[in-house]
Amino acid sequence: MSKKLLEVNGLEKSFKINKGWFQKTRFIQAVNGVSFSINERETFGIVGESGCGKSTTGRCLLRLVQPTDGEIIFQGNEITKLNKSDLKRIRKDIQMVFQNPLSSMNPKLTIREILSEPLIAHKVPIKEQYDQAKKCLELVGLSESHLTRYPHEFSGGQRQRIGIARALILKPKIIVADEPVSALDVSVQSQILNLMQDLQDELGISFIFISHDLGVVEHIAHRVGVMYLGEMVEIGHKKDLFEKPLHPYTQALISAVPKSDPDEKRERIILKGELPSPSNPPNGCKFHPRCQFVMDKCKTKKPEIRIVDGSSVACHLY
Repeated sequence: MSKKLLEVNGLEKSFKINKGWFQKTRFIQAVNGVSFSINERETFGIVGESGCGKSTTGRCLLRLVQPTDGEIIFQGNEITKLNKSDLKRIRKDIQMVFQNPLSSMNPKLTIREILSEPLIAHKVPIKEQYDQAKKCLELVGLSESHLTRYPHEFSGGQRQRIGIARALILKPKIIVADEPVSALDVSVQSQILNLMQDLQDELGISFIFISHDLGVVEHIAHRVGVMYLGEMVEIGHKKDLFEKPLHPYTQALISAVPKSDPDEKRERIILKGELPSPSNPPNGCKFHPRCQFVMDKCKTKKPEIRIVDGSSVACHLY
């Protein structure tokens, strides 16, 4: 049985909006009561529309954004209240790969200097830094000769490989990958996804894979969590979720995934209405204004999370 690495309980993050001197301060609830866990050697996918809180959830896990409430338990240690020195030790084990690697790299530094930055921060001896940088580049399919180049000299796929190498260099246990292939061509996407799977097999790393593309998540994830307007509405194993989605929102997302078989019969579910504003969410179930199965209680009562056929779902239909 796989060992649990990370557990998130009731995670919340709100952002203050200041409208002016004479207007009341408002808050956007970007993440609202999100709970999930991830095991060793597992890839947990988080999917949903833009603005649903996926990236904020990922950044909260590294404390790049300070959570408003909730627990983040890593290997038995609650990390949301850790001081800077203790947090620094935890961050060695939880790293991040960003959507746009070029924007997260200093254009004035060589690749060797970029890869050495986390080693310097964690006081790795200078004599070991070059060898570790070289080894990490080779792990992601690049060579020693690339160490002297600058970020602008690489293609998008190569830069993402460098971003993965930088995340790997401290030998983490979990990597949070925030839309790591969305800006890449389809052929390059498959190369990066296969690389991540190979690294997981070789190094035993766990991934939290954040994406709006369900086709990509279906390829790489073991379990999937679906977010809507800051809340996790369904969590299940990949096969269960794609073959028998329970939540109406999950059903609509999966119906929009392009079919690989032209003879496959699939009814497209078109969601009505617009995504509500996070600063003024609907009462009750947040999805009810767009749901084809809406009932009266959906408009007033928030659904509880229930276990149905091995999946967790927050919907009044169950």
